[in-house]
Amino acid sequence: MKKIFLIIALIISYSGVSLAQTAAPVKQTATKTSTTTHVTQSGKPDKRFKENKMETTKAAPLKKDGTPDMRYKANKKTTTVQKSTTN
Repeated sequence: MKKIFLIIALIISYSGVSLAQTAAPVKQTATKTSTTTHVTQSGKPDKRFKENKMETTKAAPLKKDGTPDMRYKANKKTTTVQKSTTN
């Protein structure tokens, strides 16, 4: 009789624990997308904010024929030079 009571008590406690651990559904909150540009009093974009810094990146200087001018640091690309050994 004690064994049956113990088994029933264990089944009830395990079922109660399994029901208590169900996760509540997560509510989806609407995320705001910031499309506002921060402007100073004079009307110019405020450079302290990230979105204003990204908008005004200047292109690297070009020659008259449209190729990049390699005298400027912005145009220099790191290239690997492989030395060929001839026997």
